[in-house]
Amino acid sequence: MMIVGLMVLAGQRVVGQTVIKGTVYDRTQLFAMPGVSVLSTSGAGTMTDSAGHYSIRLVRGDSVYFSYLGKSTQKFPVRRINSQYTFDMSLGVTVDSLPLVVVRPRAYRYDSAANREEYRRVFDFQPPDYLGSANEGLGVGLNLDALFGAKHTRQMLTLQSRLLEQERDKYVNYRFNKTLVKRITGLPSPALDTFMREYRPSYEFIRRCENDYEFYKYIKDCGIYFWQIWKQENPNE
Repeated sequence: MMIVGLMVLAGQRVVGQTVIKGTVYDRTQLFAMPGVSVLSTSGAGTMTDSAGHYSIRLVRGDSVYFSYLGKSTQKFPVRRINSQYTFDMSLGVTVDSLPLVVVRPRAYRYDSAANREEYRRVFDFQPPDYLGSANEGLGVGLNLDALFGAKHTRQMLTLQSRLLEQERDKYVNYRFNKTLVKRITGLPSPALDTFMREYRPSYEFIRRCENDYEFYKYIKDCGIYFWQIWKQENPNE
């Protein structure tokens, strides 16, 4: 009887739930927004995908709201939302003419994996324990083999650091590539080449961006500022 009762309660919970889905747009309702938080008062949540779409299952007594960059919309009671239609939302954010563009070299992921495999011994290298127990009878737990191999350790750590730096540099090239930047900014050459050098982001900055929209907006805003200065300094070009 207890098992049957639990099954009935579980069935009631499923029946009492509804799936809400839709697309989140910017203020102009022209551009879909990825990385928007879709939350409920009960604690459930999800995020819009790269095309701005979302889907979330909630009970009818719940409410749903949208949050982006710390700003939230009002809460919408689930019972008032017709789940037979998409529940689209427009946020008070202007994306201007920044489209959702994805222009990335497909080979980066595979090149990185191949590089890691080729230099696996270096990437996985760990400095030896100088206070190990290899020669406990010759001293107070002093690992003489590790001490004599100190030069090799330094060389491996230096090479490891260099490989990591090269990997991060390739990642920046992969994300901040000329094709993408030109499509977002519209900058012509040679202004584009100068912009690529002066506004090249760091690996840490790109990783801190919460989504592609934030990264693309950085490129667009910097491009507008750079182009104004460029035209003043190069009036004949």
